[in-house]
Amino acid sequence: MKDKFRVGLTRDFLTDDGRLVFEDIGLSLLDEQPHIEYTFFKEHFPEIQPDQIRGLDGIIVLAPRVTRNTLKGADRLVVIARFGVGYESVDLDACTDHNVAIFTTPGAVERPMAGGIMAFLLALSRKMLIKDRLIRSGRWQDKIFHMGIEFIGRTLGSVGIGNIGSEMFRLAKPFGFGRFLAYDPYVTKEKAEALGVELVNDLDTIFRESDFVTVNCPLTKETAKMIGERQFRLMKKTAYFVNTARGGIVDQKALTRALIEGWIAGAGIDVFEQEPIDPDDPLLKLDNVIVTAHCIGWTHEAFRDIGRMDCMGIVKASRGEIPDHVVNKAVLQKKEFLDKLAQYKK
Repeated sequence: MKDKFRVGLTRDFLTDDGRLVFEDIGLSLLDEQPHIEYTFFKEHFPEIQPDQIRGLDGIIVLAPRVTRNTLKGADRLVVIARFGVGYESVDLDACTDHNVAIFTTPGAVERPMAGGIMAFLLALSRKMLIKDRLIRSGRWQDKIFHMGIEFIGRTLGSVGIGNIGSEMFRLAKPFGFGRFLAYDPYVTKEKAEALGVELVNDLDTIFRESDFVTVNCPLTKETAKMIGERQFRLMKKTAYFVNTARGGIVDQKALTRALIEGWIAGAGIDVFEQEPIDPDDPLLKLDNVIVTAHCIGWTHEAFRDIGRMDCMGIVKASRGEIPDHVVNKAVLQKKEFLDKLAQYKK
Protein backbone atom coordinates (compact mmCIF):
# COMPACT_ATOMS: atom_id res chain seq x y z
CA MET A 1 0.00 0.00 0.00
CA LYS A 2 1.33 3.44 -0.97
CA ASP A 3 1.50 6.17 1.68
CA LYS A 4 -0.11 9.13 -0.08
CA PHE A 5 -2.17 9.33 -3.26
CA ARG A 6 -0.85 12.39 -5.05
CA VAL A 7 -3.11 14.26 -7.45
CA GLY A 8 -2.40 17.14 -9.83
CA LEU A 9 -4.95 19.48 -11.41
CA THR A 10 -4.19 21.36 -14.61
CA ARG A 11 -3.38 25.05 -14.17
CA ASP A 12 -6.38 26.25 -16.19
CA PHE A 13 -8.60 25.58 -13.16
CA LEU A 14 -7.01 28.72 -11.66
CA THR A 15 -6.97 32.39 -12.58
CA ASP A 16 -3.64 34.16 -13.16
CA ASP A 17 -3.56 35.20 -9.50
CA GLY A 18 -4.21 31.66 -8.26
CA ARG A 19 -7.94 31.70 -7.48
CA LEU A 20 -10.34 28.98 -8.62
CA VAL A 21 -11.99 29.91 -11.90
CA PHE A 22 -15.12 27.99 -10.97
CA GLU A 23 -17.15 28.38 -7.83
CA ASP A 24 -17.04 24.74 -6.75
CA ILE A 25 -15.41 21.71 -8.41
CA GLY A 26 -15.86 19.28 -5.53
CA LEU A 27 -12.42 19.58 -3.97
CA SER A 28 -13.96 19.26 -0.51
CA LEU A 29 -14.31 15.55 -1.29
CA LEU A 30 -10.54 15.30 -1.58
CA ASP A 31 -10.02 17.47 1.50
CA GLU A 32 -11.93 14.86 3.50
CA GLN A 33 -9.43 12.13 2.57
CA PRO A 34 -6.23 12.32 4.69
CA HIS A 35 -4.43 9.91 2.37
CA ILE A 36 -4.91 12.20 -0.67
CA GLU A 37 -2.75 15.22 -1.47
CA TYR A 38 -3.51 17.51 -4.38
CA THR A 39 -1.83 20.47 -6.01
CA PHE A 40 -2.32 22.55 -9.15
CA PHE A 41 0.22 22.51 -11.95
CA LYS A 42 2.55 25.52 -11.73
CA GLU A 43 2.26 26.24 -15.46
CA HIS A 44 -0.35 25.90 -18.18
CA PHE A 45 0.54 24.33 -21.51
CA PRO A 46 -1.78 23.22 -24.33
CA GLU A 47 -0.25 19.77 -23.89
CA ILE A 48 0.61 18.34 -20.48
CA GLN A 49 4.35 17.86 -20.17
CA PRO A 50 5.98 14.71 -18.72
CA ASP A 51 7.63 16.59 -15.85
CA GLN A 52 4.24 17.97 -14.75
CA ILE A 53 2.91 14.53 -13.88
CA ARG A 54 6.08 12.93 -12.55
CA GLY A 55 5.43 11.54 -9.08
CA LEU A 56 1.64 11.79 -9.40
CA ASP A 57 -0.86 8.97 -8.99
CA GLY A 58 -3.77 10.80 -10.62
CA ILE A 59 -4.54 13.97 -12.55
CA ILE A 60 -7.71 15.98 -13.18
CA VAL A 61 -7.62 17.59 -16.62
CA LEU A 62 -9.67 20.55 -17.85
CA ALA A 63 -8.47 21.56 -21.33
CA PRO A 64 -4.86 20.47 -22.02
CA ARG A 65 -4.13 17.50 -24.29
CA VAL A 66 -2.78 14.23 -22.99
CA THR A 67 -0.45 12.67 -25.56
CA ARG A 68 1.95 9.77 -25.75
CA ASN A 69 4.73 12.24 -24.97
CA THR A 70 2.85 13.36 -21.83
CA LEU A 71 3.04 9.84 -20.42
CA LYS A 72 6.76 9.28 -20.92
CA GLY A 73 8.14 7.99 -17.64
CA ALA A 74 4.73 8.15 -15.93
CA ASP A 75 5.22 4.81 -14.20
CA ARG A 76 3.35 5.88 -11.08
CA LEU A 77 0.29 7.45 -12.76
CA VAL A 78 -2.77 5.19 -12.58
CA VAL A 79 -5.77 7.38 -13.39
CA ILE A 80 -6.76 10.48 -15.39
CA ALA A 81 -10.03 12.27 -14.64
CA ARG A 82 -11.32 14.22 -17.65
CA PHE A 83 -13.45 17.22 -16.69
CA GLY A 84 -16.54 16.58 -18.82
CA VAL A 85 -17.50 13.96 -21.38
CA GLY A 86 -15.24 14.66 -24.35
CA TYR A 87 -11.99 12.77 -24.63
CA GLU A 88 -10.74 13.48 -28.15
CA SER A 89 -7.91 15.50 -26.56
CA VAL A 90 -6.57 12.34 -24.91
CA ASP A 91 -4.53 9.60 -26.60
CA LEU A 92 -6.48 6.58 -25.35
CA ASP A 93 -4.11 4.03 -26.82
CA ALA A 94 -1.16 5.71 -25.12
CA CYS A 95 -3.03 5.64 -21.79
CA THR A 96 -3.75 1.95 -22.17
CA ASP A 97 -0.15 1.21 -23.15
CA HIS A 98 1.05 3.03 -20.02
CA ASN A 99 -1.52 1.26 -17.80
CA VAL A 100 -3.47 4.41 -17.04
CA ALA A 101 -7.27 4.51 -16.89
CA ILE A 102 -9.08 7.61 -18.10
CA PHE A 103 -12.64 8.31 -17.03
CA THR A 104 -15.22 10.99 -17.83
CA THR A 105 -18.32 12.40 -16.10
CA PRO A 106 -21.36 11.75 -18.30
CA GLY A 107 -23.97 11.87 -15.57
CA ALA A 108 -23.11 15.46 -14.68
CA VAL A 109 -23.58 17.04 -18.11
CA GLU A 110 -26.78 15.51 -19.48
CA ARG A 111 -29.28 18.03 -18.09
CA PRO A 112 -27.10 21.16 -18.51
CA MET A 113 -26.28 20.31 -22.12
CA ALA A 114 -29.85 19.29 -22.97
CA GLY A 115 -31.05 22.54 -21.42
CA GLY A 116 -28.55 24.43 -23.56
CA ILE A 117 -29.88 22.76 -26.69
CA MET A 118 -33.42 23.74 -25.76
CA ALA A 119 -32.24 27.32 -25.19
CA PHE A 120 -30.89 27.37 -28.75
CA LEU A 121 -34.10 25.90 -30.15
CA LEU A 122 -36.26 28.44 -28.35
CA ALA A 123 -34.08 31.39 -29.30
CA LEU A 124 -33.91 30.33 -32.95
CA SER A 125 -37.59 29.55 -33.33
CA ARG A 126 -38.53 32.97 -31.89
CA LYS A 127 -35.72 34.78 -33.77
CA MET A 128 -34.57 36.20 -30.46
CA LEU A 129 -31.15 37.40 -31.60
CA ILE A 130 -32.59 39.25 -34.60
CA LYS A 131 -35.26 40.88 -32.45
CA ASP A 132 -32.65 41.93 -29.91
CA ARG A 133 -30.65 43.65 -32.65
CA LEU A 134 -33.74 45.36 -34.03
CA ILE A 135 -34.56 47.13 -30.80
CA ARG A 136 -30.94 48.10 -30.14
CA SER A 137 -30.70 49.71 -33.57
CA GLY A 138 -33.98 51.63 -33.24
CA ARG A 139 -35.91 49.46 -35.72
CA TRP A 140 -38.88 48.68 -33.48
CA GLN A 141 -41.44 48.51 -36.31
CA ASP A 142 -39.39 45.97 -38.30
CA LYS A 143 -40.48 43.27 -35.86
CA ILE A 144 -43.43 42.47 -38.15
CA PHE A 145 -40.96 41.05 -40.69
CA HIS A 146 -39.50 38.52 -38.26
CA MET A 147 -42.21 36.12 -37.17
CA GLY A 148 -41.19 33.07 -35.20
CA ILE A 149 -42.53 29.53 -35.40
CA GLU A 150 -44.10 27.17 -32.87
CA PHE A 151 -42.77 23.73 -31.93
CA ILE A 152 -46.28 22.24 -32.04
CA GLY A 153 -46.52 19.67 -34.80
CA ARG A 154 -42.87 20.14 -35.86
CA THR A 155 -40.23 17.41 -36.16
CA LEU A 156 -37.19 17.41 -33.90
CA GLY A 157 -34.32 15.27 -35.16
CA SER A 158 -31.10 14.20 -33.48
CA VAL A 159 -27.85 12.81 -34.82
CA GLY A 160 -27.08 10.54 -31.88
CA ILE A 161 -29.28 9.48 -29.01
CA GLY A 162 -26.91 8.93 -26.11
CA ASN A 163 -27.27 10.44 -22.66
CA ILE A 164 -27.52 14.07 -23.81
CA GLY A 165 -29.73 13.33 -26.81
CA SER A 166 -32.07 11.27 -24.66
CA GLU A 167 -32.34 14.04 -22.07
CA MET A 168 -33.02 16.57 -24.84
CA PHE A 169 -36.00 14.55 -26.04
CA ARG A 170 -37.32 14.29 -22.46
CA LEU A 171 -37.14 18.06 -22.05
CA ALA A 172 -38.68 18.66 -25.48
CA LYS A 173 -41.69 16.41 -24.96
CA PRO A 174 -43.97 18.97 -23.22
CA PHE A 175 -43.49 21.49 -26.05
CA GLY A 176 -45.80 19.56 -28.36
CA PHE A 177 -43.48 18.45 -31.14
CA GLY A 178 -45.34 16.27 -33.61
CA ARG A 179 -42.48 13.84 -34.17
CA PHE A 180 -39.11 12.88 -32.72
CA LEU A 181 -36.49 11.34 -35.04
CA ALA A 182 -33.00 10.03 -34.34
CA TYR A 183 -30.17 8.39 -36.22
CA ASP A 184 -27.77 6.32 -34.14
CA PRO A 185 -26.42 2.94 -35.29
CA TYR A 186 -25.41 2.06 -31.72
CA VAL A 187 -28.84 2.46 -30.11
CA THR A 188 -31.56 -0.17 -30.02
CA LYS A 189 -35.03 0.38 -31.36
CA GLU A 190 -36.40 -0.46 -27.91
CA LYS A 191 -34.45 2.35 -26.23
CA ALA A 192 -35.66 4.83 -28.83
CA GLU A 193 -39.27 3.71 -28.50
CA ALA A 194 -39.09 4.11 -24.72
CA LEU A 195 -38.28 7.79 -25.34
CA GLY A 196 -41.01 8.17 -27.93
CA VAL A 197 -38.38 8.51 -30.66
CA GLU A 198 -38.51 7.03 -34.14
CA LEU A 199 -35.12 5.51 -34.99
CA VAL A 200 -34.24 5.95 -38.68
CA ASN A 201 -31.74 3.96 -40.72
CA ASP A 202 -29.81 6.76 -42.40
CA LEU A 203 -28.51 10.23 -41.75
CA ASP A 204 -30.23 11.74 -44.77
CA THR A 205 -33.69 11.08 -43.33
CA ILE A 206 -32.90 13.22 -40.27
CA PHE A 207 -31.89 16.17 -42.41
CA ARG A 208 -34.64 15.79 -44.98
CA GLU A 209 -37.59 15.42 -42.61
CA SER A 210 -36.69 17.45 -39.49
CA ASP A 211 -37.64 21.05 -38.76
CA PHE A 212 -34.87 21.18 -36.17
CA VAL A 213 -31.70 19.09 -36.45
CA THR A 214 -29.45 18.69 -33.40
CA VAL A 215 -26.07 16.98 -33.12
CA ASN A 216 -25.60 14.77 -30.06
CA CYS A 217 -22.81 12.34 -30.92
CA PRO A 218 -19.10 12.20 -30.02
CA LEU A 219 -16.29 13.18 -32.37
CA THR A 220 -14.64 9.99 -33.60
CA LYS A 221 -12.96 8.78 -36.78
CA GLU A 222 -16.42 7.71 -37.95
CA THR A 223 -18.15 11.03 -37.27
CA ALA A 224 -15.42 13.49 -38.34
CA LYS A 225 -16.85 15.79 -41.07
CA MET A 226 -19.89 13.49 -41.20
CA ILE A 227 -22.19 16.46 -41.79
CA GLY A 228 -21.52 18.63 -44.83
CA GLU A 229 -22.99 20.15 -47.97
CA ARG A 230 -25.05 17.09 -48.89
CA GLN A 231 -26.89 17.09 -45.57
CA PHE A 232 -27.48 20.86 -45.49
CA ARG A 233 -28.90 20.81 -49.03
CA LEU A 234 -31.37 18.16 -47.91
CA MET A 235 -32.79 20.36 -45.15
CA LYS A 236 -35.94 22.42 -45.47
CA LYS A 237 -35.35 26.12 -46.06
CA THR A 238 -37.38 26.75 -42.92
CA ALA A 239 -35.33 24.33 -40.78
CA TYR A 240 -32.77 25.09 -38.08
CA PHE A 241 -29.49 23.34 -37.25
CA VAL A 242 -27.96 23.12 -33.76
CA ASN A 243 -24.53 21.73 -32.90
CA THR A 244 -23.43 21.54 -29.26
CA ALA A 245 -21.39 18.34 -29.65
CA ARG A 246 -18.05 18.92 -31.41
CA GLY A 247 -17.11 21.23 -34.26
CA GLY A 248 -15.14 18.56 -36.10
CA ILE A 249 -18.33 16.63 -36.85
CA VAL A 250 -19.48 19.38 -39.22
CA ASP A 251 -17.93 20.90 -42.34
CA GLN A 252 -18.00 24.50 -41.11
CA LYS A 253 -17.51 26.03 -44.56
CA ALA A 254 -20.53 24.11 -45.86
CA LEU A 255 -22.58 25.29 -42.87
CA THR A 256 -21.56 28.89 -43.47
CA ARG A 257 -22.54 28.64 -47.12
CA ALA A 258 -25.88 27.07 -46.18
CA LEU A 259 -26.62 30.02 -43.89
CA ILE A 260 -25.46 32.68 -46.36
CA GLU A 261 -27.34 31.22 -49.35
CA GLY A 262 -30.50 30.39 -47.42
CA TRP A 263 -30.47 26.61 -47.71
CA ILE A 264 -31.59 26.64 -44.06
CA ALA A 265 -33.26 29.24 -41.85
CA GLY A 266 -30.62 29.47 -39.15
CA ALA A 267 -28.31 27.74 -36.72
CA GLY A 268 -27.20 27.63 -33.10
CA ILE A 269 -23.51 26.75 -32.81
CA ASP A 270 -21.57 26.16 -29.59
CA VAL A 271 -18.59 24.30 -31.10
CA PHE A 272 -16.25 24.99 -34.00
CA GLU A 273 -13.62 23.28 -36.12
CA GLN A 274 -10.98 25.60 -34.68
CA GLU A 275 -11.36 26.81 -31.10
CA PRO A 276 -11.23 29.65 -30.34
CA ILE A 277 -12.81 30.60 -33.65
CA ASP A 278 -11.12 33.38 -35.64
CA PRO A 279 -12.97 36.66 -34.86
CA ASP A 280 -12.94 37.39 -38.59
CA ASP A 281 -14.58 34.09 -39.53
CA PRO A 282 -17.52 34.80 -41.90
CA LEU A 283 -19.80 32.66 -39.75
CA LEU A 284 -19.68 35.35 -37.07
CA LYS A 285 -20.93 38.02 -39.45
CA LEU A 286 -24.30 36.37 -40.07
CA ASP A 287 -27.63 37.41 -38.51
CA ASN A 288 -29.21 33.96 -38.75
CA VAL A 289 -26.77 32.16 -36.48
CA ILE A 290 -26.42 32.29 -32.70
CA VAL A 291 -22.93 31.41 -31.48
CA THR A 292 -21.52 30.61 -28.05
CA ALA A 293 -17.95 29.80 -27.01
CA HIS A 294 -18.25 26.06 -26.31
CA CYS A 295 -20.04 26.93 -23.09
CA ILE A 296 -23.80 26.61 -23.67
CA GLY A 297 -24.00 23.94 -20.97
CA TRP A 298 -21.88 25.80 -18.44
CA THR A 299 -23.66 26.39 -15.15
CA HIS A 300 -22.41 26.55 -11.58
CA GLU A 301 -24.33 23.36 -10.90
CA ALA A 302 -22.87 21.54 -13.90
CA PHE A 303 -19.29 22.35 -12.97
CA ARG A 304 -19.93 21.45 -9.34
CA ASP A 305 -21.31 18.06 -10.33
CA ILE A 306 -18.60 17.37 -12.92
CA GLY A 307 -15.95 18.20 -10.34
CA ARG A 308 -17.56 16.03 -7.70
CA MET A 309 -17.74 13.07 -10.08
CA ASP A 310 -14.07 13.55 -10.96
CA CYS A 311 -13.12 13.75 -7.31
CA MET A 312 -15.21 10.70 -6.42
CA GLY A 313 -13.44 8.78 -9.18
CA ILE A 314 -10.09 9.89 -7.79
CA VAL A 315 -11.14 8.73 -4.31
CA LYS A 316 -12.13 5.30 -5.69
CA ALA A 317 -8.77 4.93 -7.44
CA SER A 318 -6.96 5.98 -4.26
CA ARG A 319 -8.62 2.99 -2.56
CA GLY A 320 -7.61 0.57 -5.28
CA GLU A 321 -11.05 0.58 -6.89
CA ILE A 322 -11.89 1.13 -10.56
CA PRO A 323 -13.55 4.53 -11.16
CA ASP A 324 -16.88 4.73 -12.95
CA HIS A 325 -17.08 5.58 -16.67
CA VAL A 326 -13.62 4.44 -17.73
CA VAL A 327 -13.27 5.21 -21.45
CA ASN A 328 -10.28 3.05 -22.43
CA LYS A 329 -11.88 -0.17 -21.23
CA ALA A 330 -9.06 -2.31 -22.65
CA VAL A 331 -6.86 -1.19 -19.76
CA LEU A 332 -9.20 -2.92 -17.31
CA GLN A 333 -8.12 -6.28 -18.75
CA LYS A 334 -4.41 -5.62 -18.29
CA LYS A 335 -2.65 -7.31 -15.38
CA GLU A 336 -0.11 -4.48 -15.20
CA PHE A 337 -2.85 -1.91 -14.64
CA LEU A 338 -4.70 -4.06 -12.10
CA ASP A 339 -1.48 -4.70 -10.18
CA LYS A 340 -0.70 -0.97 -10.17
CA LEU A 341 -4.20 -0.14 -8.90
CA ALA A 342 -4.04 -2.87 -6.24
CA GLN A 343 -1.15 -1.05 -4.54
CA TYR A 344 -3.61 1.50 -3.23
CA LYS A 345 -5.98 -0.93 -1.53
CA LYS A 346 -6.37 -0.24 2.16
